[in-house]
Amino acid sequence: MYKAILFDLDGTLTQSGEGITKCVQYALEKLGRPEPDLKKLEVFIGPPLMEQFMKYANLDEMTARKAVEYYRERYSTTGIFENRPYPGVEGMLQELKRKNYILAVASSKPEYYVKQIVEYFHLAEYFDEIVGSEMDGSRTNKTEVIEETLKRLGLERHRDQVLMVGDKEHDVLGARKAGLECIAVSYGYGTEEELALAEPLQTVASTAELLDFFV
Repeated sequence: MYKAILFDLDGTLTQSGEGITKCVQYALEKLGRPEPDLKKLEVFIGPPLMEQFMKYANLDEMTARKAVEYYRERYSTTGIFENRPYPGVEGMLQELKRKNYILAVASSKPEYYVKQIVEYFHLAEYFDEIVGSEMDGSRTNKTEVIEETLKRLGLERHRDQVLMVGDKEHDVLGARKAGLECIAVSYGYGTEEELALAEPLQTVASTAELLDFFV
């Protein structure tokens, strides 16, 4: 019997692709590595940012840190708001709260931004904890974020009662490493292939389907 649900943010609660990809594009442009195709940059949605810059653009660690700085130049003022909740998200959270579920956000995005976004869309009232990474690049690994969330909720010894919800393989694999099951949402940014390989507990196609699982 589940009593707590941890939600990823990007691609699960909010459709954040426009802001993220445009900020990555801005950073790459400043590094002299322009990428005109925003679709290609959707691989940056979900994984830790610095790690993805190193992988995607073959950057060394120092240059990747500079890329993250450039990214945040645009993200902190503009990109953060190029974003919107998926259809049905607020209604789903209202109903889960009404059913007395403990709800939390567990994101690899810096906690400072996660809280801003959740508050901006008036969703903060539904969550018992809002957890993200540190601005210095620590705690970006999904398992580390989940562990911190469990710690804050006091549920470290009750992992069988906690479920992760996310849209990427990082969510499923990170949850498994932390001893949790994960439900994948197919409406986010994860591909059908990556989610199938990650083997979540279940895959749902909408917030309505997700709500049906719990109620």
